[in-house]
Amino acid sequence: MEYRRLGRTGLEVSAVSLGTNSLGSRADKETSLAVVHQALDLGINLIDTADIYSGGRSEEIIGEALSGRRQEAVLATKAGFPVAGGPNRRGGSRQHLLRAVEDGLRRLRTDYIDLFQVHIYDPWTPVEETLRTLEDLMRQGKVRYVGTSNYAAWQLALALGESRLRGLPRFASIQVSYSLVDRTVEREMQPLCVHEGVSLLPYYPLAGGILTGKYGEGAVPQGSRAQKDPSFVRRLDPDRLALARALSEIAREAGASPAALSIAWLMRRPAVASVVVGATSPEQVELNLAALDVSAEDAVFAALDAESTPFRDGPPFASYSLD
Repeated sequence: MEYRRLGRTGLEVSAVSLGTNSLGSRADKETSLAVVHQALDLGINLIDTADIYSGGRSEEIIGEALSGRRQEAVLATKAGFPVAGGPNRRGGSRQHLLRAVEDGLRRLRTDYIDLFQVHIYDPWTPVEETLRTLEDLMRQGKVRYVGTSNYAAWQLALALGESRLRGLPRFASIQVSYSLVDRTVEREMQPLCVHEGVSLLPYYPLAGGILTGKYGEGAVPQGSRAQKDPSFVRRLDPDRLALARALSEIAREAGASPAALSIAWLMRRPAVASVVVGATSPEQVELNLAALDVSAEDAVFAALDAESTPFRDGPPFASYSLD
């Protein structure tokens, strides 16, 4: 396994991490436990979850899976999306984040979170309030490092400026939608992260399975994300499917799977520390790690760059806000 520094910290994380939004939902409990154990056995140390994943079941299952193995994991979770109706159950306010961390610690069966991430920008809460809350959590030993997710570049720049101006905790990383069919991060976010020493943690690296080639000409295979979540079908547009076909051909000539080559391409991008890849079976964890063994020549990655260049200026594959 390859390990990389997270931002400007001394924390080392695996170049491929385990995304767990399917644990407890698309993957049942027994399978989910096996997925986490397989990831640890193969050297993945960054396990990423969130309070909203499977209604909290993802955190609960991870807590059980890490029993006796807590020290092997860099445990990351997130909060900020609505978790219930009524006031103070979403966003980056002190009220919500303090409660979210306590709830997360209970579900995860741990007394500290290695990387706590603000899941989404809150336009109604001052950034200083969010950062001071994170500072208190770090002083209490409940959180060791902080990051964010789904911020726009200007929102991340604002937070970094507040950290610098007021001596508050600094985001070490940001999770972003980033793949061959979503390169919008390269316009502003990636240059900012390179300049500021903030790590990118790409999610949706396989575009929900589109880049594995499983959807062919738009067909929906049994058991796929699109079959279990019909709203996903809208993402199967002709341009993305055409890119998937081109990727499959390039991967075939390079002697790699489309999925492994897609992840390997991301691992070479500036500021990327770890690629967050989900799995619904132990076997899929192992297949994802094939990216570490891809030894394609530079020309192969240049071909991928060329084929996917239009997706730098297209719409993002995923975009979220509290507005």
